[in-house]
Amino acid sequence: MAGMNDTPSGERIHIGFFGRRNAGKSSVVNAVTGQDLAVVSDIKGTTTDPVTKSMEILPLGPVVVIDTPGFDDEGSLGELRVQRTRKILEKTDIAVLVVDGSEGLRKVDEELTGLFKEKDIPFLIAFNKSDLPSSAADSVTGENVIHVSALTGEGIDLLKDRIAALKPQEKEGRIIADRIDAGDLIILVVPIDKAAPKGRLILPQQQTIRDILDAGAAALVVQDSELGELLAKLGDTKPALVITDSQVFGKVDRIVPQDVPLTSFSILMARYKGLLDDAVKGVTAINGLKDGDKILIAEGCTHHRQCGDIGTVKIPKWLTEFTGKKLTFETASGTGYPDDLTPYALVVHCGGCMLNEREVRNRSLKTTAQGVPITNYGTMIAYVHGILKRSLSIFPELADTL
Repeated sequence: MAGMNDTPSGERIHIGFFGRRNAGKSSVVNAVTGQDLAVVSDIKGTTTDPVTKSMEILPLGPVVVIDTPGFDDEGSLGELRVQRTRKILEKTDIAVLVVDGSEGLRKVDEELTGLFKEKDIPFLIAFNKSDLPSSAADSVTGENVIHVSALTGEGIDLLKDRIAALKPQEKEGRIIADRIDAGDLIILVVPIDKAAPKGRLILPQQQTIRDILDAGAAALVVQDSELGELLAKLGDTKPALVITDSQVFGKVDRIVPQDVPLTSFSILMARYKGLLDDAVKGVTAINGLKDGDKILIAEGCTHHRQCGDIGTVKIPKWLTEFTGKKLTFETASGTGYPDDLTPYALVVHCGGCMLNEREVRNRSLKTTAQGVPITNYGTMIAYVHGILKRSLSIFPELADTL
């Protein structure tokens, strides 16, 4: 079980291994990771679903390794597996195309490299089975070409080094540290979330606290029920910023003095993942919703639904009350984000803390490309409570667009 100090999946580099059936993808994955991560067999199509594993690989550090089914799988089930492999491309930071070196590049391999280029995914081509006496790939060379043998280990260390060289640069964006100063006092309003395991804070709260500390500022954490008392005790000492759970946005807005900046964890996370610009543009679509319109509530993780769940209960309630319309709501969670968004009048996405930045951006791009507005939980909740402009005051470049 992951500990609280483990790097979250959404912050890890996602490395996807792709190729035809029986090219040796799973063998290469096992050689690179030094573990029996994937089942290996001479039978075509042994890997039937993407196999995902969070781990540490030197010299890369914390990564998510994904072994995918063969991209040339056949039949109705095979087509479903290919579709799942395409979904993996949405979150892949670095792709490795594993080719059977004894057969060389085939049409399906070229299709995959075309997809990598289309989606702007840096990639390597690993010609496997270089231990065989003659190889159809011996003469193939290039900057992104490596000859390896999963059987003997030849070229595997070089492959790992080349993957590491493709590692994306560290993100310049911060959750909040770039908008506060050393010595600032930041108040975090954290209701005890039923979805959080006992003794823990949910991930966006943990990450925000760490970012505040990295900025040399101080974080005071309080429940919404004690917020007024805390502010009274502080007296003339005003916090530089209050960050709240979106579910109590309205209540916190009434308690915090108007001259104190206020935002939410969800808004900060949407900015961190690259969704906030589209979320602010898309939120005004709420004003044009009509009776019968269908709304998609999308979450990046899966969890047990509880009484008063934000996605299935609170957001539908707030949207219905704000619009006065008879709306239809559907939900998608985890990796189940639809390819066809056209049936929806609006997508309301979570902050995306469990997704990597590439997947959040791809979801946003896919949605807007189909002419469907997208927003996120925190932006939508602030909007229907009439406090979005205040909630974006720390991002004046966005607040000024309202």
